[in-house]
Amino acid sequence: MADIIRVKDKYYVLASSALADDRTRVLKYGDTFGVFNRYGDIETVGDGQLGLFYAETRHLSRMTFRLHGKAPLLLSSTIQDDNAFLSVDLTNLDSTAANGRVTISRGIVHIYRSKFLDDGLCYEHLRLTNYGLEPIDLALSFDFGADFADIFEVRGTPRRQKGQLLPVRVENDSVLLSYHGLDDVLRTTCLRFSPQPTSISENSARFNFKLHPKEESAISLTTVCERNSAAKNIRPYKDAFLARRAQCDHRILGNCQVSTSNKRFNMWLSRSEADLQMLIQGNPEAGYPYAGVPWFNTVFGRDGIITALECLWLAPSIAEGVLTYLASTQATEKNAEQDAEPGKIVHEMRRGEMATLNEVPFGRYYGSVDSTPLFVLLAGAYFRRTNNLPFLQKIWPNIFKALQWIDSYGDSDGDGFVEYARKTPEGLLQQGWKDSGDSIMHADGRIAEAPIALCEVQAYVYAAKLSAAAISRALGEADLATQLEQQATELQKRFEQFFWNDELRSYVLALDGKKEQCRVRSSNAGHALFCKIADRPHAAITADTLLSESMFSGWGVRTLAAGEVRYNPMSYHNGSVWPHDNALVALGLSLYGFQSKAVQILSGLYEASLQVDLNRLPELFCGFHKRAESHGPTLYPVACAPQAWASGSVYLLLRAILGITINAPEKLIRFENPALPINLDEVMIQDLQIGDATVDILVRRYPDGVAIDVPRRRGEVEVVKAV
Repeated sequence: MADIIRVKDKYYVLASSALADDRTRVLKYGDTFGVFNRYGDIETVGDGQLGLFYAETRHLSRMTFRLHGKAPLLLSSTIQDDNAFLSVDLTNLDSTAANGRVTISRGIVHIYRSKFLDDGLCYEHLRLTNYGLEPIDLALSFDFGADFADIFEVRGTPRRQKGQLLPVRVENDSVLLSYHGLDDVLRTTCLRFSPQPTSISENSARFNFKLHPKEESAISLTTVCERNSAAKNIRPYKDAFLARRAQCDHRILGNCQVSTSNKRFNMWLSRSEADLQMLIQGNPEAGYPYAGVPWFNTVFGRDGIITALECLWLAPSIAEGVLTYLASTQATEKNAEQDAEPGKIVHEMRRGEMATLNEVPFGRYYGSVDSTPLFVLLAGAYFRRTNNLPFLQKIWPNIFKALQWIDSYGDSDGDGFVEYARKTPEGLLQQGWKDSGDSIMHADGRIAEAPIALCEVQAYVYAAKLSAAAISRALGEADLATQLEQQATELQKRFEQFFWNDELRSYVLALDGKKEQCRVRSSNAGHALFCKIADRPHAAITADTLLSESMFSGWGVRTLAAGEVRYNPMSYHNGSVWPHDNALVALGLSLYGFQSKAVQILSGLYEASLQVDLNRLPELFCGFHKRAESHGPTLYPVACAPQAWASGSVYLLLRAILGITINAPEKLIRFENPALPINLDEVMIQDLQIGDATVDILVRRYPDGVAIDVPRRRGEVEVVKAV
């Protein structure tokens, strides 16, 4: 093809080609996800991430559609609002005979291409229509291949040895591609065409047919991904389409709906909800949001917890699913290779070949220092939101074991702070949410030596102790509750003593193994406000630092302040902007009454959502300063999109600016100093459920402030506003 050149064993798209557009289209259902280009194709170019993946293996590494040997002309390409269907409109280029005569003029044939996924299945349908005045002969082709690469291979991790690609089996209307892995798992990809192709081989299927004026013709392709020949429920395209459409009627936020007076803000809300639904729906772990596509389409403890916290005020069912699964996978014994210790909450779960063979340590990996206190924190937040004591009684043993881990393994030197140091060289060097190897450093750029006590982890532990105290008191264990509250008070005093730095006007990033401060300005300090461990004077100073020019890019708060030695706006954790991080910071600002600063953060991310593809905020973007001539934030090249905690950020940002808290035991909804940005006149919350009661709430901005109205109320619930 003229669009693609080969250099050694790699293929590259010419920059002049329409295929060079690097915007991708993502579909996901459960363990199955696809990353396609805007044509709906999977191209084998460079070291790309395109492919059809099932259970962390790429089952299709190439799938291209061609008309008369050429890529068609792209008219439009979109993921529909429900996130379930990819829709692509294409048309033909000029077709010429050997003598140069045009046989089919450009723009005569319309091609509508649709894709959607099910469990281990990719359904595709092409509808071709001749809008010309004469009959035409069409030659269509699908070229395909499967490398069966593990997801870590696709990310760039080399392998010394691979399994065996088996001979391809070709039948009249299908092709079976197979791979026998080193883990003794047989992985297969079966492509089934309807109608039967004119010709079919081990890497292509070709169709030749005549199309009369205004006549339509259709081709369906079903791709079936299997492990050890596990049977799939394969339905005809139309039946599968209707079933998938019906699944979209189930809303992950339940009956509760949030809308605003700003249509563009509503687009951000709609995409975020659809992304969350996609990241939850069909997962084997019922109700658990996978972290993100393509690299993290699996359970991550920290990501699931924070996503649940972001959505908690609207949809507590997500938190219940997260708590249930994490309780069931809580570590019960020490295992250095897994960084596991009794009571610890899982960091990451993997099912692929490399994880099974321990080529990577992440099959069931516990190497995060913050997932365990965050688990307890989420349980307490869930209690305040739902008052569901029977559920909390059920997981109370897991909460108690998590508290024991915090006090023993988490604080191995007994200094009152929770630290981490990896137990295996193959594990993560840094085990907070900023887990890239260079993310925890001193002011001169030196990487901090373990064991490391992170600023935000102490804040999480503080909030976890208070959360557990509230639960234990509700369960009748008053003495334990008092003990936990005393521990939290002592931790707060020591936190102020060891983590505050007057010169930085902020809490420091961490304490290293020698208890020396990592005197670096970072967004981590904002998490101290989120957990309310910060005393009020230091919270006010920290708030100013977080929104200073060195930290606030205009799009959001940077992970690391400009001017720090390791600051790089294009880095993963040292100067980039993460939506979930900003949402947590914004809530922290709100909890201390700094509503205008929380509004500033929401406004920056809202403007970013207007500029990114599909109004979908990615995992992160670069931390370059916003300029007047800028057309949007600079994207980080391999960021996950969608990503769960980025999708959930808009809900936590709304909670922050509205100052809303829900106290289910007291049947109370409280708005503390609510504020709305200039581009939001109204926010409508419908069918917000508190116990057996539901309420509609209208928040309206006026020149002199914000009013709260209650148009509808069913059951016993009180709504109050405080300034």
